[in-house]
Amino acid sequence: MSFVVTLLADPLGKPLTDSEIEAATGTLRRTGAAVGAPDWLATGIACDLPFDGLAPEAAETALRVAFDGQPVDLGAQPVAGRRKALLIADMESTIIAQEMLDELAERLDLRAEISAVTERAMRGELDFEQALAERVARLAGLEAAVLEEAAAAVTLNPGASELLGTMKANGARAALVSGGFLFFAERIAAALGFDDCRANRLEIEDGRMTGRTLGPILGREAKLETLQELLAQQGLAAEAACAVGDGANDLAMLRAAGLGVAYRAKPVVRAAAPFRLDHADLTGLLYLQGYRRDEFVTAAG
Repeated sequence: MSFVVTLLADPLGKPLTDSEIEAATGTLRRTGAAVGAPDWLATGIACDLPFDGLAPEAAETALRVAFDGQPVDLGAQPVAGRRKALLIADMESTIIAQEMLDELAERLDLRAEISAVTERAMRGELDFEQALAERVARLAGLEAAVLEEAAAAVTLNPGASELLGTMKANGARAALVSGGFLFFAERIAAALGFDDCRANRLEIEDGRMTGRTLGPILGREAKLETLQELLAQQGLAAEAACAVGDGANDLAMLRAAGLGVAYRAKPVVRAAAPFRLDHADLTGLLYLQGYRRDEFVTAAG
């Protein structure tokens, strides 16, 4: 069959059941699709339903109505080209759980104030570049040693190690592209095996932050340009890329990639991204590519 829809659950939450898969099959058939046998990629977590006779968009719309309010993610797509040769990922609130500027602001008792601006920028309510410059300016005078303290508190989001390890083991190139800071991004990239790492540079003088960044701010357009650049370097079409992020500054690259996934994202991003994961962890990106649980590889380091 030409198309497949993948149904996903949070590995730590309510599992998918055979009855839910039967319900999804019935919904697709009533919408006009011919549906093949279910294929469990991971029991209770991820299941493929192959189908024909219906556009992926129509299949996904019908299933979202059927599963409205339930903790189930889903994505429909062509079977051909599911596995991607390039991964481009946002860092903060995507690969890692934290927003690092907010973590630094806490050292100045400014977390609530800065976090509110971060949230508005990620929802697309503020210009990202201007919002970043204004927030960084509030860090002026903070000792650079605090960067190390903040880095020590970073935690990976569930599934990040498997996502990187599995795609790399299958020949994909991986790039970490962050609107945050290179100080943190370089450490995450090294730990997980990213091939490329791009982020903003904080200016530091005499052991303290100046409240400025060095060079142009890496934001929405720079992320898209990075995706296009990496595709061109490898001679790949956009369909060969998997992109993941949570904020408004990720939208351009999500919409340009063959598999553009909004991960537990802000409403404006969830509404506009081609795919979204609201419940599943980052291994959901692997299941969407057709990987089975027994194929997963954990990133070295």
